[in-house]
Amino acid sequence: MKLTLHIWRQTDPDDKGHFEIHNMDNVTEEMSFLEMLDVLNQELILDGKLPVAFEHDCREGICGSCGFVINGYPHGPQKGTTLCQLYMRHFKDGQEIVIEPFRAKPFAPMKDLIVDRSALDRIIQAGGYIAVNTGNAPDANAIPVPKDLAETAMDYAECIGCGACVAACPNSSAMLFVSAKIAHLGILPQGEPERERRAKAMIQAMDEEDFGACSNYTSCEEVCPQRISISAIAKANRFFRQAFLPGLRVGGGKKT
Repeated sequence: MKLTLHIWRQTDPDDKGHFEIHNMDNVTEEMSFLEMLDVLNQELILDGKLPVAFEHDCREGICGSCGFVINGYPHGPQKGTTLCQLYMRHFKDGQEIVIEPFRAKPFAPMKDLIVDRSALDRIIQAGGYIAVNTGNAPDANAIPVPKDLAETAMDYAECIGCGACVAACPNSSAMLFVSAKIAHLGILPQGEPERERRAKAMIQAMDEEDFGACSNYTSCEEVCPQRISISAIAKANRFFRQAFLPGLRVGGGKKT
């Protein structure tokens, strides 16, 4: 395959940045997108040039380290796929590909395709951990959890914190990420005693990091590589309201 790459290059946070064009004619369909960039970087190094800086770690779609925008799509055009699991067979011979970093005010540019996503870590830290002592595994398993509830919690827990939802949102909102982290613990019995406190702390931390407000565009759900549902946002909003209105009841019944 022959490809024309338009890659964003930026030496440091103060650099204005620019697109750099590279032509490649030795790309195979079996390569992952990151492997294709590895080949490009090897060529750049042999030519005495600086390689393209990008983040990666496990390359198995589970760590959330990789992430940038390909032709306008965070993680690329393939739905439900992380960047490291995107293969070149999804592109056409002779295609032009525009590669640029996630664009969001809280994601400060660092170098080339790398942005500072530590704001997401600080939101997690604001929420803290489950402080309920459930004892050893047999004791924890003694708490009955309905199967559908457990599976929903696991669905939300699949969030890898890559930040694609922020990059796709017109408002640069982190609400899908924050809600997934709030909901996957909050809907389980072990997390219920602290769920309102956690929702309040994490949403306030998100606002302090200068992320935008959620307007329900659902673009976050569209690009999420783990297919996290925006139903998590509804649950997090409910827990957040309950933090300020402890007597709030849903449908006149038991608080949920």
